[in-house]
Amino acid sequence: MIDTGKLIEFLYEDAPFGDITSEALIPADLCTSAAIRTKEPCIIAGLEEAAFLFTHLGAVADATVEDGARVGAGSVVMTIAGPARAVLRAERPALNLIGRMSGIATATRAAVDRVHAVNPAASVTPTRKTCPGLRALDKKAAVIGGGEPHRFSLSDMFLIKDNHRAIVGIEEAVRRAKAFSCYHKIEVEAESAEDAVLAARAGADLVLLDNMTPEKVSETVSALVAAGLRDRIVIEVSGRVTAETVAAYAGSGADVISMGALTHTVRNIDVGLDIT
Repeated sequence: MIDTGKLIEFLYEDAPFGDITSEALIPADLCTSAAIRTKEPCIIAGLEEAAFLFTHLGAVADATVEDGARVGAGSVVMTIAGPARAVLRAERPALNLIGRMSGIATATRAAVDRVHAVNPAASVTPTRKTCPGLRALDKKAAVIGGGEPHRFSLSDMFLIKDNHRAIVGIEEAVRRAKAFSCYHKIEVEAESAEDAVLAARAGADLVLLDNMTPEKVSETVSALVAAGLRDRIVIEVSGRVTAETVAAYAGSGADVISMGALTHTVRNIDVGLDIT
């Protein structure tokens, strides 16, 4: 479900006191039609949100493909008809959303394809390194691209990181998390194979291998196997994973590969709107 209130805020941000150019130049009763086209190949995303912006202002918007479709350069992905002022007022927020979300979806699909070529069972997920205010949209775009959403907020699950462990040791931290709630998964960040084994023995559900090389991840997986703990733990890797290294991590034995770059370094897909 889309957050319509957030989308309306985007319209207000772009025209807090109206679109003075369109209001000065274009009669209020003039209707027009337009099309949104891609200018490069991509996995398209953000069409649902863009359509809402146009329809909220009184136009009719029809997506010609579904979110998640692979489209080529020059593809018409949406047609719009209605008051010219409405079309032009929603144009930039709609294109911004499609461009950003398609960029995330495209990068995610590329990473998923690389991972699944090596390990079809492994998952790719973004992190919480999202643009403030856009987390739901960034996460949705990654899912459209074939990724898993991971946790949306600090409220979703326990993630015991290095700064928590600097205050409370691994075993005590897991014990306190279990006592706090039995309804949330517990993940422990591990910087060594010894930490990973300790976390698994303490009862963690997941271990996060942070900033390890693929070779180090393989060694840690082997240590968990030797300790008889591999089957009871989900192994996630994170930290400077790139498009160039993601396949190597897929072959290291990890179950989940987290990539902050999917959302913190977004290259927007170029899309444009033309009056037809």
